[in-house]
Amino acid sequence: MIAILSGGVGAARFAAGVTQIMEPSEVTIISNVGDDEVMHGLHISPDIDTVIYTLGNAINPETGWGLKDETWRVMEALGDYGGETWFRLGDKDLATHMFRTHMLASGKSLTKITELIRQRWGVEVNVLPATNDRLRTKLYAEIDGREQELSFQEYFVRHAHEPEIKRIVYENSSSALPTREVTRAIETAELIIVAPSNPLLSIAPILSIAPIAESLKTRRDRIVAISPIIAGAAVKGPAAKLMKELGFMPSALGVAQFYRDFISAIVIDEKDADLKDQISALNIEVLTTNTLMTDPVVSAQLAQQVLKLKKVK
Repeated sequence: MIAILSGGVGAARFAAGVTQIMEPSEVTIISNVGDDEVMHGLHISPDIDTVIYTLGNAINPETGWGLKDETWRVMEALGDYGGETWFRLGDKDLATHMFRTHMLASGKSLTKITELIRQRWGVEVNVLPATNDRLRTKLYAEIDGREQELSFQEYFVRHAHEPEIKRIVYENSSSALPTREVTRAIETAELIIVAPSNPLLSIAPILSIAPIAESLKTRRDRIVAISPIIAGAAVKGPAAKLMKELGFMPSALGVAQFYRDFISAIVIDEKDADLKDQISALNIEVLTTNTLMTDPVVSAQLAQQVLKLKKVK
């Protein structure tokens, strides 16, 4: 059994690679929910849905998010009313959010609802929200000469992650608790993998839940991270830019330093081989390989090497 701490696109591609080399039922995804948002009265869980759609072979291959063969008639009609359409939701995707919102209103937990959604898409991998409690990533940027609070989606989508971020708050993290399913997955996993996701926006919200962070420290010898930074640049999104703005080194070394309290190994790209000695000095084992998941074959090869690193068969 393995557990994967997960953001969105990069984590989903890696998880798809894992399922090519081991039974999907032996894999548990612990998903970030800091990106969750209520839009048009609907509860949206972008990272959870990206993972499920990817593993269900339903993801839009051009964007890495949303559904393939999507239509946009509702958004077009909303635009005709002058409504907000900067966060675009496809017609079929809307059904997922309507279902989730209705189930939450009826008293179902986000964990249970996520199980029902993954079953609808035929996904055997167990996908767990890190918490059923409300946890939100808030970013603070200077815009037009004054500090403004942005939700993740406002920062990432509405402002195309252009503003310079001064600080990040993981709202309600002090009171959020992991579910018993998440706690069990961390405690019993033969291997825990930190997916190649944005450290500050995808993984840190999970780590902000104190019981999860403490549990991970006790499993350090079985935890491997995969750097999402290659040659100083993020494969996708603003990871390197954001790390630099907040005082972290925007490199595979910076990623290793960020995770050093709870990982014992890290996988970095071949282009960053010159950083191996500096990372090793942190008492972190280093594997260099091709980490750019350009197709399912590369994803599976990367997964295979990560499992071998900790001798998981």
